[in-house]
Amino acid sequence: MRQSPFRIGVATLALALAACGSSGASDNESASTTAASTTTVATTTTTEPKPTGFSMAFTGDVLIHSYVWEEARDYAAGNGYDFAPMFAEIKPILQTVDLAICHLEVPIAPAGEEPQTFPFYAAPVELVAGLKWAGYERCSTASNHTIDQGIAGVEATIAAFKANKLGQSGMASTPADIEPKVFKVNGFKVTHLSYTWGYNGIDMPNGENWRSALINADRIIEDATKARAMGAQFVVVSMHWGSEPLHEITRYQRENAEAITASGAVDLIVGHHSHVLQPIEQVNGVWTVFGLGNILSSHPTREFFPPESQDGAVVTVNVEFGMNGKPIVGRPVVYPTWVDKNDGYVIRDVGSGLFNPNTSSSLRQALQVSLDRSRKYVGDFIP
Repeated sequence: MRQSPFRIGVATLALALAACGSSGASDNESASTTAASTTTVATTTTTEPKPTGFSMAFTGDVLIHSYVWEEARDYAAGNGYDFAPMFAEIKPILQTVDLAICHLEVPIAPAGEEPQTFPFYAAPVELVAGLKWAGYERCSTASNHTIDQGIAGVEATIAAFKANKLGQSGMASTPADIEPKVFKVNGFKVTHLSYTWGYNGIDMPNGENWRSALINADRIIEDATKARAMGAQFVVVSMHWGSEPLHEITRYQRENAEAITASGAVDLIVGHHSHVLQPIEQVNGVWTVFGLGNILSSHPTREFFPPESQDGAVVTVNVEFGMNGKPIVGRPVVYPTWVDKNDGYVIRDVGSGLFNPNTSSSLRQALQVSLDRSRKYVGDFIP
């Protein structure tokens, strides 16, 4: 696997922290001297340095079409579904960061229900265990497919996340659940918010609009401000927006990004939904990743969606806190990915595949084509 300065830096930090954190007799050294029947004991104690920030990784849409879950069923060899092999190549990237966040675009199938594909999606419950195995700590879940399976699908998704000890933002069992939450990452207080442009024209059942969250700049700013009042030192917002399958930033995206970042209440915006990669920019000084493409899907490229729907990315950022306590978000780093439909729907780490001398010529050619496409839209951010 290739080693970028970011990966080397994270690995070095991990080794340093591991060395400092090895508590035992060696951390408390004693020296004694005897003079005139008097013993003097000198003790030296090492103190573990406090972290100065944390690192994060984000990926685009996890959209489970029938071909994907059928492959997962084959991987499981008659015992349910196994999605882990699909994430094996990107797991090493996700494990280098302190917080990895996915975007689950579809609900989990309610108990007793079979998986479904377009237009009303339902993924096997084993998918969430696969996300956990891959190294994700949480996901955004607000999307235009949030209520494809009604309230039962929302509850099944929330239950699956809880069972796998994963966090999620975007679905709620109670009105209080949709309110901002603060959790710790490497000792720092973080809030993750998730919103969608709509639900494909479907009304929320029973008028329970609190079950998810729609994009509204004023509401997002209010939620971020609440999070700050609760002690959040860093606020990241996941946005399900854009138009399918356009690489170009839409007016809707631009206007919302301008309004939200101008407030000063949000530190990072990460987008998805268009199913193709979109540009990364600083908007009012705030890094905005407009669209991460698909991390796992099987769009029919022969019809509406172009081959670019197989392209995605793992985007990483470093966050450091200065003396004034304000976060400084480093320049995002993009690790391109490509869904290999011809070999088990494995999510290929494009850079590692091209670097590996054992990669077959046919796969190498496909990875190079994918990389060339991705460079058109996020090229300056690819190491």
